Amino acid sequence: MKLQVIYDSGGNKIGVFIPYRNWNKLKEQYTALGHLESSNKCNLNNIAKGLREVSLFERGKLKTTSAKDFLDQL
Repeated sequence: MKLQVIYDSGGNKIGVFIPYRNWNKLKEQYTALGHLESSNKCNLNNIAKGLREVSLFERGKLKTTSAKDFLDQL
């Protein structure tokens, strides 16, 4: 497996790139890794939904509660 180490601008190691072919082999060996991938898809879908809601709010097509009002309700 050929990994690539990712460095930040200060030369510090911040990540590792794993070729997709190797990622699939790792998922077969460690089934918990497959859960991480589906969890990330769920997170990305939630972020995309939130961005669509922000766009609707900015265009006046969605009403929201202010942060202050929300916190006052707690």
